[in-house]
Amino acid sequence: MKKINLILAFCLFFNLAFTQGKEDMQSIVIGKTDSIQSKLLGEQRKIWVHVPDGVNQKYPVVYVLDGEGHFSSVVGMMQQLSSVNGNTMCPQMIVVGIKNTDRTRDLTPTHVDADPSMMLDSIFAKTSGGGENFIAFIEKELMPHIEAKYPTAPYKMLIGHSFGGLTVMQAFTHHTDLFNSYICIDPSMWWDNQKLLKETQKVLAEKKFDGKSLYLGIANTMEEGIDLIKVENDTSNDSKHIRSILALQSSFEKNTKNGLKYRGKYYPDDTHGSVPLITEYDALRFFFDFYPIRFTMKDFTDSTDVLLNKYQNHYANLSKKMGYTLKPDENEINSMGYDFLSRKVYKTAESLFKLNIINYPESFNVYDSYADYLIAIDDKANAIIQLKKALALKENEISRKKLTELENDKK
Repeated sequence: MKKINLILAFCLFFNLAFTQGKEDMQSIVIGKTDSIQSKLLGEQRKIWVHVPDGVNQKYPVVYVLDGEGHFSSVVGMMQQLSSVNGNTMCPQMIVVGIKNTDRTRDLTPTHVDADPSMMLDSIFAKTSGGGENFIAFIEKELMPHIEAKYPTAPYKMLIGHSFGGLTVMQAFTHHTDLFNSYICIDPSMWWDNQKLLKETQKVLAEKKFDGKSLYLGIANTMEEGIDLIKVENDTSNDSKHIRSILALQSSFEKNTKNGLKYRGKYYPDDTHGSVPLITEYDALRFFFDFYPIRFTMKDFTDSTDVLLNKYQNHYANLSKKMGYTLKPDENEINSMGYDFLSRKVYKTAESLFKLNIINYPESFNVYDSYADYLIAIDDKANAIIQLKKALALKENEISRKKLTELENDKK
């Protein structure tokens, strides 16, 4: 497997060497600030948006609550796990960070008065209970805005921590079809005497969740000397937070035949504040366990259509699971095509270059690359045809030079 990764790394380095631009003194930008005037909330809402660098592609969308606290880390994780390195773990995704204005209002499902036992004073609780209106804002205003302005695919994910985790559970329980997958991080299920917890427990036993995924991350918020066994019999307010989450976890584990793809995990070494990052990573690996394509050494030495068939079958499966058409990365396929071409494995090289033409017919580079294959097998007449196609899409010095040399050779 290490040898396979080295082959892919070499291929990608070969390609990147020709595509890197000047980087000195340039800013590193991971997203942009956008905004939307919400009629439902009666205010202007700022959002942060990250869009991958691909051309003519559409992407799933991740909506991140408490955007100012989690946007950068989620973007970085998405970029790392979706990098094209022959072992891609998840798709590239648009990340939408929703910044707060009145956090308690938006991220709580019901209104409550002061709750001294949970250090919730009357001023803090005054505007609570706007969760349904906030979810309506996401569904009816924010999502249409994102889908109209950015290259979105149908797949959607929601991430929330603490009160944001409470909102994730509210959306999952009462608006299940709004998202395909949910990452719920140490949620405040104690809210309003566990009202949402009880509603969720009922729904889990009665409803089907086919095609949906949820990952629950649980932090260690227990006092020193308390463990998961002892906390079950504890009745103090100090453990109410984790006891509520453990009750939620138990309900998920009892209802395993409702079609939900579920995993929950307790992180004994993480606090309420540190648990988001590791939960998000584990959740993405869990949701997209079908995403990586697995290679063998034979795939890179076989002179038949083994590699081509593997790519086609894999991406057909990905498209079915994700609900929209996915294609292998143009640069990845192109680099492998050149690797096989350099080793004179012509049949495989041809199949890869042709695959790119099928998948990316508007890219001048796929025709230029296929022309290189035709030149290598001394089919100059058809190479000229491919280079003319490349130049019709985009005038470029490299294709023009190749075409001129071939036409001069014919004279």
